[in-house]
Amino acid sequence: MGDVLEARRREFGAFLRSRREKLTPAEIGLPSGARRRTPGLRREEVAIATGIGTTWYTWLEQGRDVKPSAEVLERLADTLKLSIPEKRHLYIIAGRPLPTCTVPVREAVSPRLLRLIDGFHLQPAQIIGRRWDVLAWNSAATAVFGDYGALPAAERNVVYQTFLNPERSQRMEDWEDIARLVLGHFRMDSARYFDDPGFAGLIETLNVGSPAFREWWPKRDVVRLLSGTKHFHHPTAGRLSFEYTSLSPDDGSDMRILVYQPLDEDDTVGKLGDLLQDMATRRELAATDA
Repeated sequence: MGDVLEARRREFGAFLRSRREKLTPAEIGLPSGARRRTPGLRREEVAIATGIGTTWYTWLEQGRDVKPSAEVLERLADTLKLSIPEKRHLYIIAGRPLPTCTVPVREAVSPRLLRLIDGFHLQPAQIIGRRWDVLAWNSAATAVFGDYGALPAAERNVVYQTFLNPERSQRMEDWEDIARLVLGHFRMDSARYFDDPGFAGLIETLNVGSPAFREWWPKRDVVRLLSGTKHFHHPTAGRLSFEYTSLSPDDGSDMRILVYQPLDEDDTVGKLGDLLQDMATRRELAATDA
């Protein structure tokens, strides 16, 4: 155990030093001054900018047996301009729990992720944000669930659609079981963002508009919804059956990719192919009329 802790402290110190050496004084608001023999900031500059003693910071880099608090780690991350993955790494090697998230920056789906889900031709796929907003979707998802782009932004949300869209809920087999699972995972996610007014606003909207939400939310059930089976009743295609899997891109964000794999039962693949062909035909006709 002692060897593990010592190795962790050495790695922590080496990581701090590597980030310090990547920065210039100007990047933290200090004058550049004379040319430096070694790259990056001096230890005392990091210590002063962070609000800790130079000797104590030196001990951190040397791997001494000192334990920085979560507050100090937060300030170090700010001083050293750490990215989200770097900040997570800092907490992990310091042996500290990851911090409760404050209000994050606007979520942006990269072209790489868009190309990924567009490549799923017969697998409905959605990219879900931290508040369960539907940030992106592919053609197969539109065929099965409808066009999220036609909805107001506030309604483009999995939890909203589950509890406040009767047409959507009527399409789901075992709606109550699915809704309880969605709610339990949503509660777990919301606990990480107490400072995010978007969560509070969505919860209030759901509480006002959905009797089921009002009844179940106070129960404080928590689950993690990563995979399972869902059956839908499409208004034209009939019953569709899928296995779903939730994947997380390794980019430091809280976005998830939700992919639905058609099952053999109910001729789901054939029906989905027909729906996509119908969509393509309608687009061609619309383009011709225009």
